[in-house]
Amino acid sequence: MEAARIDLQLPSGSLRALRFGPESGAPVLCVPGLSANARSFDALARRLAERGRAVVALDLRGRGFSPATPAGTYGWRRHADDVLQAARALRFASADLVGHSMGAFVSMQAAALDPARVRRLVLIDAVGAPELAAIPPILAALQRVGAVYPSAEAYCDEIRRAGVAVPWELWGPHYLYDLEPTPGGVRSRTSKAAVIEDAVYGGGHDASQFWGALHMPALLVRAARPLPGGGFVVGAKLRGAFLNAVPSGEVMEADANHYGVMADPEALRAIDDFLARPPASAP
Repeated sequence: MEAARIDLQLPSGSLRALRFGPESGAPVLCVPGLSANARSFDALARRLAERGRAVVALDLRGRGFSPATPAGTYGWRRHADDVLQAARALRFASADLVGHSMGAFVSMQAAALDPARVRRLVLIDAVGAPELAAIPPILAALQRVGAVYPSAEAYCDEIRRAGVAVPWELWGPHYLYDLEPTPGGVRSRTSKAAVIEDAVYGGGHDASQFWGALHMPALLVRAARPLPGGGFVVGAKLRGAFLNAVPSGEVMEADANHYGVMADPEALRAIDDFLARPPASAP
């Protein structure tokens, strides 16, 4: 199933989005991670679209084909504003919101800002501060941004050698989507300045501040395999704290790492089932 590319004109500027499934289906908005783009949701979006849902995955500003904005215009609040404005531009009175990694923080921020617009919330392997051991491999994955590679093959080879972006059937097209020619070879379209600003912002903020505002059904999909170095983005302590603080929350454990969870069959099935449930008020 091919996605339709659309450019949303928001108050902050233009935002590229990929639409899957029928426009008349139940809407789902997908928000990617720190240096990721809309194509990180290919596996999930196609599954949900086959169920008749209208799925829209976003390139956040400065990522993929969404232009960068000036310094000082990033952070979870700015991205959350974009997500809510995108919902309005798409004429979604309300939508299910799915966020991966930093996208989960942005999604929680959006749910706190406009809870009436968020029906259900799926938080993929991020609800608060990651374990310290998880931070080095996350930062190492950012080194590709801003670097020039002699060819697309060299670019992909370096990413694959790190061994965390699995399965490659999902992540390979994601990385190639983001690639553009440049003098000396190819490079990622993603803005290094945007990624750095968001990384610094994340280091100074704790997403657990949003937990008290999450009254809609919320599913945490936790990656049960650690990243290299043994760290978890959602450790057992953080998982427990989230469930204790969010009465509407529940958790699903996936046998995958922080990247593999995006294509893990059991994780995709759990998200599909969660979003297919009837409203709590239904008889």
